[in-house]
Amino acid sequence: MLDGDKVTTFSPFQSLSLGGRLLPLDPPVVMGILNLTPDSFYDGGSYPDEASRIQQVGRMLQEGAAIIDLGAMSTRPGAPEISEAEELARLLPMLRKLVEHFPGICISVDTYRARVAEKALAEGAMMVNDISGGTFDPEMIPFIAGARVPYVLMHIQGKPRSMQEAPQYQDVVTEVMQHFGHRLGELFRRGATDVVLDPGFGFGKDIVHNYSLLRSLPLLTSLGLPVMAGVSRKSMINKVLGTTPSTALNGSTAVHMLALMGGASLLRVHDVKEAMEAIRIFQAYRGHFPGPAAGE
Repeated sequence: MLDGDKVTTFSPFQSLSLGGRLLPLDPPVVMGILNLTPDSFYDGGSYPDEASRIQQVGRMLQEGAAIIDLGAMSTRPGAPEISEAEELARLLPMLRKLVEHFPGICISVDTYRARVAEKALAEGAMMVNDISGGTFDPEMIPFIAGARVPYVLMHIQGKPRSMQEAPQYQDVVTEVMQHFGHRLGELFRRGATDVVLDPGFGFGKDIVHNYSLLRSLPLLTSLGLPVMAGVSRKSMINKVLGTTPSTALNGSTAVHMLALMGGASLLRVHDVKEAMEAIRIFQAYRGHFPGPAAGE
């Protein structure tokens, strides 16, 4: 926000505790996506083997990703649900390899199943990213509260298989805020810490809902918790620009900047280098310049 000629801090959130280390959230950070699935909406099947996955994670870390989000079940619109056993079979071997290959790596596991989250944390993951906000598995909230690890609490309407079939809201912003209020009450009563809010762009929302939520990110930050924006290459970009996921990089960068200006502390992205560049421009806009003073 602007106060006269002074650029004030957009996000007050300072850090997440990951594996006993503090990850500062000012400046905002990037979460790089690695899907172990053959059917994700953009990169499904792009990294089919261990070598290509390790190479991609190495690239994302080198480009500046602070967290790698590892998912073993597609949650794209229309995606079928796979069994817990299949999710674990895809997830755990690669998780072990990444922890071994990149000591100290911060891995978030993208799952809505408490048992999958538990096994992933035991193998070295440090964070849980739950698209259901604890609504698909009743054991997730008690587990997270006991585990005391950072937890991405997302909003979704419906299930992935059918969530984009004419989603309806009286007021999407109010309903998302109410969802967060209810789930946060349960989490904090049980002793949870380090909760990140994700409004769930594209998860049971049409284009109007998505942009209403994007404009309302400052309201979400008023809940006193960091906010994550997961908009990378999604239909909310493609429906405006006439692009496809494979040609939506420029649009993704534009929406990332809007999310940063709305107070997002984390960007969940496919393209780490470009997201990091957006953050550096955002920092310059705030008056924070790296290296030599401005004007040199």
